[in-house]
Amino acid sequence: MQYTTDDARWAAVVARDRGADGAFLFGVITTGIYCRPGCSSRTPRRDHVRYFTTPEAAEEAGLRPCKRCLPRGGERPQAEAVARACALIEAAPELPTLRELADAAGLSPFHFHRVFKATTGVTPAEYGRARREERLRQSLRAADSVTEAIFAAGYGSTSAAYGSSAPLGMTPGAYRAGAEGEHIRYAVADSYLGPVLVAATTRGICAIEFGESAEQLQARLVARFPNAALASGDTTFDETVARVLALIEAPAQGLDLPLDIQGTAFQRRVWAALRTIPAGHTASYSEVAARIGQPGAARAVAQACAANRLAVAVPCHRVVRGDGDLSGYRWGTARKQALLEREAASSLAGDHS
Repeated sequence: MQYTTDDARWAAVVARDRGADGAFLFGVITTGIYCRPGCSSRTPRRDHVRYFTTPEAAEEAGLRPCKRCLPRGGERPQAEAVARACALIEAAPELPTLRELADAAGLSPFHFHRVFKATTGVTPAEYGRARREERLRQSLRAADSVTEAIFAAGYGSTSAAYGSSAPLGMTPGAYRAGAEGEHIRYAVADSYLGPVLVAATTRGICAIEFGESAEQLQARLVARFPNAALASGDTTFDETVARVLALIEAPAQGLDLPLDIQGTAFQRRVWAALRTIPAGHTASYSEVAARIGQPGAARAVAQACAANRLAVAVPCHRVVRGDGDLSGYRWGTARKQALLEREAASSLAGDHS
């Protein structure tokens, strides 16, 4: 995005868009302080704001640099504090308390919680659970037993691990066994974007993936669920595949089928936000971050988009960079471009109908 108008600059300030850092600075005449657009300080009144291109210009106007966002450059103290807290969470066998994390960061618990969430996009507890879940995945591959893996990952009991199996998409035992006991139906069909694989557990569709060949797509599914009971679709499943193909052809119609969405709490929040972006429209990573109440989490939003395995149903293709660039796409930017062009054309046709 080009921040050449006051409206565009003000929108970036309100969203605390760190993607705009470096494009301009803003000063608040009532406080005498100037900041980066992504500063986490309280949003000022618009009529109190002035915009500058350099720190020197702001200081010539009588303003002084913000001590929170350091608009003259250098590492943000808050970012360093959050980095220390993340390192502490990752090193601790059990999740430290909020007070312990705040003390390590040198902040009050309330301020630390707010800063951590604004920086990472998740709360300290959510970050800790995500790291523990990742350790559980690793432990389940290496430990001699499921129980050993659960305690090695930092869970206080086996019931705690089995009660939090949503991110794994199955129980820890089934995950360790390569999804043994899971029954997954799948089929590969042709679409205008090439071969597409549709797979579903008993809970709903767990994969909609594009590829170059049926063999490649089947190999990916086997690698993801090596010991699941995989079965090619029957006539009942053919209807599910047909509805997915119809969605790919005309995304505006939506998909009224259950989805087996497997991901962390933050990823699921991002994916839910993506499903509110209408066909024919796009949003930037920063805009999606703002929609979920985490204006500083644009990078985490991009990572969540990259982790999505439900193409079109969870429309990560509608998220672009702030400057309009397509950025990446799990199934190739050419497919992303084709989807956006088709949606834009359909939207335009609808407007003229």
